[in-house]
Amino acid sequence: MYDTRTDVSLKPRDLAVAHLLLRLLIGVNFFNHGFTRIGNIPGFVEQTVKTLQGSYFPEPLVRLNAYLVPIIELVVGVLIILGLSTRIALIVTSALMVMLMMGVTSVQKWEIATSQLIYGIVLFALLATCRFNWFSFDNWLQRKHRRVDVSERSDEVLSYRDRS
Repeated sequence: MYDTRTDVSLKPRDLAVAHLLLRLLIGVNFFNHGFTRIGNIPGFVEQTVKTLQGSYFPEPLVRLNAYLVPIIELVVGVLIILGLSTRIALIVTSALMVMLMMGVTSVQKWEIATSQLIYGIVLFALLATCRFNWFSFDNWLQRKHRRVDVSERSDEVLSYRDRS
């Protein structure tokens, strides 16, 4: 008899590679959002204030947030690309997306809200698969720290034996 079943299980290494590629994709996106705006923050702020005119948010709050957005995008973009403080960077980025979603939906910019929802789904997927963040500075630092712990413990064991 011929077995027609196929193995559809996902291999951990494939998930780690997929996580890396998706992490790089979203990291580059946020980095470039921040990088292209950082040179003209006043222009970005004015455009944001204009876009959110008529929303229920007070203008000073819109201005403050608009000044922070490019900086946050740039920083989280770099962190996500490097895989450094990845979980925190993804949580901060998700919080940023919630804030941006509140702004655009308050003025009924549904086409922008749709793309922000896609960002949210990608960020959720990355956060949910952080255990596959193998190709990252986080993982490298964790492995390095574990090696130091093990060598320190073996030194402690040796010194304990020497005392006897």
